[in-house]
Amino acid sequence: MTDISFYHLQKFRFEEALPLLLEKTLEIGKRALVKVGSSALAEQLSSHLWSYHQGAWLPHGTTTDGRGEHQPIWLTSLDENPNGATFLFLGGGACSTDIGAFERCFEMFDGNNPAQLARAREGWQSYKNAGHTLKYLKQTDRGGWVEKATG
Repeated sequence: MTDISFYHLQKFRFEEALPLLLEKTLEIGKRALVKVGSSALAEQLSSHLWSYHQGAWLPHGTTTDGRGEHQPIWLTSLDENPNGATFLFLGGGACSTDIGAFERCFEMFDGNNPAQLARAREGWQSYKNAGHTLKYLKQTDRGGWVEKATG
């Protein structure tokens, strides 16, 4: 079963929180697939990852770049995994039909967006019913994460 962590964004947007998690992913030698709601959003996110922090380096690509098998981080709006990623990041309201193919899934949702909040609640119940291991993490004022009990 896949370990699924729900990241409840409140203080920072998806684009601001994602790079730090991707940095940690690469540090432990994992590949990441980032799925978002549209190809336009994937391209915007790609541009952002090149300039989000001076001196930062997050090697990544999109369909526009091609050669997914060579990319440690792949950004897409499709259910695909051309880079053989074991970590899946879902943002911008995206979902995946292939969660079970990943070691870990990071469901990142905007807690200030009623549609994303409702979808996260539905996803939690669906994953729980399927027997996945679940965690809920809430964003702190400084952008870090605190795991909350889910009862």
